[in-house]
Amino acid sequence: MRIQGYAALFDRVDRAGDVFRSGVFADAVPVPLLMQHQGKPVGEIWAIGEDARGLWIEACVVDPDVARMVRSGALRGLSVGYRALAARQGAWREVLRARLAEVSLVAVPMQAAARVETIIEI
Repeated sequence: MRIQGYAALFDRVDRAGDVFRSGVFADAVPVPLLMQHQGKPVGEIWAIGEDARGLWIEACVVDPDVARMVRSGALRGLSVGYRALAARQGAWREVLRARLAEVSLVAVPMQAAARVETIIEI
């Protein structure tokens, strides 16, 4: 199955109190696609990049069990694993630049609107 969606959104406070700013993932390259930030990859990211809204991805989910959970709606959240390279602390931690380590399909994303938006059966 092929999925498309936003792994992170700009200018929104997540559940940990972090806010990603535009440009934070400007140098992003395809990274592993995991499930719940652990284990071996469950698919492959084909395209990744920032637009005005956030960090958009297109990926192929190859693990049949994970694909079934995405299809059923049980695993529709997206989340990023990253290392902050530049941040500013205020009321929230503004992440200005980060090194992306992985993108995960998750049941509960740190940002509620970071979700799989399109599923295409292949």
